[in-house]
Amino acid sequence: MPMYKRSMAVLLAVAAAMVGIGLYGCYGDAGQELAAAEETAAGGARQGNISQVAVYVTGEVNTPGVVYTDFDGRVVDAVNLCGGLLPTADVSRVNMAQTVKDGMQVNIPAKLPPPLQPSADTGTQPQKNSSASQGTGSRAEDGLVNINTADAAALEKLKGIGPAMAQRIVDYREANGAFQRVEDLQKVKGIGKAKLARLKEKAAI
Repeated sequence: MPMYKRSMAVLLAVAAAMVGIGLYGCYGDAGQELAAAEETAAGGARQGNISQVAVYVTGEVNTPGVVYTDFDGRVVDAVNLCGGLLPTADVSRVNMAQTVKDGMQVNIPAKLPPPLQPSADTGTQPQKNSSASQGTGSRAEDGLVNINTADAAALEKLKGIGPAMAQRIVDYREANGAFQRVEDLQKVKGIGKAKLARLKEKAAI
């Protein structure tokens, strides 16, 4: 091959190589830019997924339902998005400063009704064995003696009960609790069936 043709072939090969390198550089940079753009978009999408969370608010708010707050929002933010609290809301049982989470439900409870106050006039009649005098446990209108509330002096009004026996009844009652029936007096030492029969005329519970 003549020298000048051989030189031309070499020059053409060098030029083709340079063009190839240039094209590779251009497309390589474009590829890198495209990859960077895709990564930025993916990052933005991921950020978008956590920028807001859905919270379901129920109970004593103006407009219950699902609201969307910032991912680091608080319960109070979700409540405000529901139009705020109703006057019946009891916020003392809700942590309004709690951080919300996606899919979280917040229920605002209602205030509990006040306890019923006993009526001054209940319409009930006094019980038969209630005492007219709390201090003694005796009933002046019929002469009965409440063996659960009477003191020792009042118990002495019962037939066959002296000071010692009256005090024994008081001591037994304090140690064992109230008598469930008059017949329980037999549990007190010194009171048998005969004495109980006499006591039952005026003893009551």
